[in-house]
Amino acid sequence: MFDAEKVKDSCVQWIRDFFEENGKGCNAVVGISGGKDSSVVAALCVEALGKDRVIGVLMPNGQQHDIDVSEELVEHLGIRNYVVNIHDAVEGVKSAIPFELSEQSRVNLPARIRMATLYAVSQSNNGRVANTCNLSEDWVGYATRYGDGAGDFSPLSHLTVQEVKAIGRCIGLPEIFVEKVPEDGLSGKTDEDNLGFTYKELDRYIREGVIEDQDTKARIDRLHELNLFKLKLMPAFDPQLPRMGGEER
Repeated sequence: MFDAEKVKDSCVQWIRDFFEENGKGCNAVVGISGGKDSSVVAALCVEALGKDRVIGVLMPNGQQHDIDVSEELVEHLGIRNYVVNIHDAVEGVKSAIPFELSEQSRVNLPARIRMATLYAVSQSNNGRVANTCNLSEDWVGYATRYGDGAGDFSPLSHLTVQEVKAIGRCIGLPEIFVEKVPEDGLSGKTDEDNLGFTYKELDRYIREGVIEDQDTKARIDRLHELNLFKLKLMPAFDPQLPRMGGEER
C-alpha cells in the first residue's frame, strides 16, 4: 500500500536537503500550469522551504483558457508569481527559421521556450528550477527534452500519477488542482488523448505489471523503449576508452 503521508514527509525533507547542499538560501522556481504535478511540486516546496522561497511562473502561449486555475493555485499557496506570455517568443523563433517546422517541432518549441524562461527567472532570483515530471510521464517519454523534462531537482520522478494525486490530497490541495484533466496546454488535447491510454492503466502496469488490453501493453512497451534515451545522461566521447569494433593496435 502507498503511504502518502510518509512519502510526502520524506519528499519534503529531500527538498530541504537538496537546497542545503545545492543552493542554501536559494528559491524554488516552479512553472505553474494549474495541473496536479506543478501544484503538488509547488505545495511540497512551500512546506519544505516556506512560501517566501517559492516562485511560481505562469507561461501562457497567447490565450490560455484555463489560466485561472494557475492563478488560483498561486493565490492558494500565497507564493510570489510572475506571468510571462511566451507567444511572441514562440512566433519569433518560428518566423526566424527559414523552413516549415515539423508538427512535433511546433508542439515542442513552446515547452523549450518555457524552460528557457524558467531559467531566466531563476538565474535572476537566486533560484533552482523544479522539474515537475512524474514517473508515469517519464515511463512513456511524455515530456519534451530540454523543455518540461529539464530542471535542477525533481520531486516526482519516482511517483506515478495516482501517487502524485494521493500526495496532493495529503498535503491539503483542493480537488480542483488534484483532479484537473491533464493537458499539455499546447496541442489542444488531453494527455490521455495524446497517449492513447489512461494513466490508471499505465500506473497499474508500472507498479503491478498488470494490463488488460494487449494492444495497449504493446503501445506502452514501444513508447518506453523508444524514449529511454530521454532519461539518460548525454553520451560523451571519452578518449581514454578503447575504440569499439576492434582491438587497439
